[in-house]
Amino acid sequence: MRCLRSKANVWSSHDGITFWLVRWLLFRLMFASGVVKLTSRCPTWWGLTALTYHYETQCIPTPVAWYAHQLPVWLQKLSVVATYVIEMGVPWLFFLPSRRLRHFSFYSQVLLQVLIILTGNYNFFNLLTLILCFSLLDDNHLKSGPKGKKGQQKGHSFFIQSFAVLFDLLVFGLLGFWTVKYFELQINWEKYHVESKTAFTYHDFLQWLRTLTFPSIWLAAASLGWEILKGMYKSASVRGLFWKLWATIQWVVFSLATVSMFIVSLVPYTYVDFESNGQLWPSVHRMFKAVDEYQLVNSYGLFRRMTGVGGRPEVVVEGSYDKQSWTEIEFMYKPGNVSVSPPVVTPHQPRLDWQMWFAALGPHTQSPWFTSFVYQLLQGNKDVIKLVQNDESLYPFNSHPPHYIRAQLYKYWYTEVDQAGHTSGNWWRRRHVEEFYPVVFLGDHTLESFLNQYGLKDKPPPRRSLDAPLPSALRFIRELLRPYPAPLLLHSLLITVVVIYSLQALFGRGNRSGPSKPRGHTKPQVEKVKTEKKKPKEATRQGESGGSGRDSGHNNKRREKS
Repeated sequence: MRCLRSKANVWSSHDGITFWLVRWLLFRLMFASGVVKLTSRCPTWWGLTALTYHYETQCIPTPVAWYAHQLPVWLQKLSVVATYVIEMGVPWLFFLPSRRLRHFSFYSQVLLQVLIILTGNYNFFNLLTLILCFSLLDDNHLKSGPKGKKGQQKGHSFFIQSFAVLFDLLVFGLLGFWTVKYFELQINWEKYHVESKTAFTYHDFLQWLRTLTFPSIWLAAASLGWEILKGMYKSASVRGLFWKLWATIQWVVFSLATVSMFIVSLVPYTYVDFESNGQLWPSVHRMFKAVDEYQLVNSYGLFRRMTGVGGRPEVVVEGSYDKQSWTEIEFMYKPGNVSVSPPVVTPHQPRLDWQMWFAALGPHTQSPWFTSFVYQLLQGNKDVIKLVQNDESLYPFNSHPPHYIRAQLYKYWYTEVDQAGHTSGNWWRRRHVEEFYPVVFLGDHTLESFLNQYGLKDKPPPRRSLDAPLPSALRFIRELLRPYPAPLLLHSLLITVVVIYSLQALFGRGNRSGPSKPRGHTKPQVEKVKTEKKKPKEATRQGESGGSGRDSGHNNKRREKS
């Protein structure tokens, strides 16, 4: 569809329609993420104290998270209120016709994502969410040159502009009023802080959710309908019969595809309220079941419940040669040594450290892969050791694999700042809880039983040949880059891309901008050029006529006029 387009048209008539789906995806992601925090009945989210635990219990925190954890409790609770507003209140502005409201919602979402990036290593997830947020902007907002506001003001009446401003003020007022009302925001002038608490019940919230689920669908449908009408107008405005017909065909195809995607997505969207999901039309459920195997649409819900309320659970793996003296095996990213600062690895995804966080939330039987991990460490598997420590010199058993391995469960907490502003010098403090994994060794009956139970013993060889061109090339690249830390590689790649695009934009703008001409003097300059072109002919006439006074005076008058 996109390979054939007119050179005069850099856009397609369906761009706004398909772009709307990105905005709808952002709405479902953010709105559902806010709703599930309250439908889960998690006491920390309802008590507005979730962030007092979040910074130290998240998968892989950053150094900024330690400082955020030291903020006063009233500010942490106010931050939870702001999170609810950004995730459940602001997304409704995505589909309103006001550019000012959409831009406000854009910067609100960006603020939330940037704060999450600063305080937590969630790989590339928040970066992808930031990309979705750009669907709230338009081309005029991103242009660096003059945006033609004067022409826009001439085309709009004063009444329409005044109405738009009043409408925006009304929306902002309602958003602020409902926030103050439902979270009982009050300023405590004696303590100089803002007090907040939830002023509604679980039943009230479910009633609100059931009341607004279908209106949100109709609001989104109206917004989509407007985009389809604009696409139809753009298709009709294309010059040339062939290009007009081609644009119309594209508009029809992508409009039908977008409407179908919207209808199919209603089923997982209404999972936030099962009563509303049951009220959907049967044909919508049939359409969803027909394409469910392709995973076109999904349901969302982030940070449903706050884990680690009683302390951050952390698995510490230990190895030994004699079963008497044990040495901790430090991981590259997850908390272990209490004196080591949290890392900054975004957008890298350290999968082993990430899975260690999930393994600590339950017994090791819920994480069968952990048995295979211990087995590979006992065998001294180099590939597995590289996942633990990229620098083999930092691995305590790099010369010879340990004879025994066990795992202990600890509870970790951030160190606190005392009233004098002093700290202990460590980032963490911890307390031993219990044994997580028993002492095992190669040939141990317990280890063998676990391996057989989980089907990890005597795996068949890989189906594909590792000597094929593609696996060989990937293995060569992996060996070439293995000495370097993964976050360093990704950060270098991102910085390089940013620098290249910045230089292209800088020099491209300089090449496009020719010598500047003063405004209002273009026409006189053209007339001057024309006059200079006529001067040689006039001089020739003067020479032929002997320089008569009448011709000379006439030419002087023409020059003065010019």
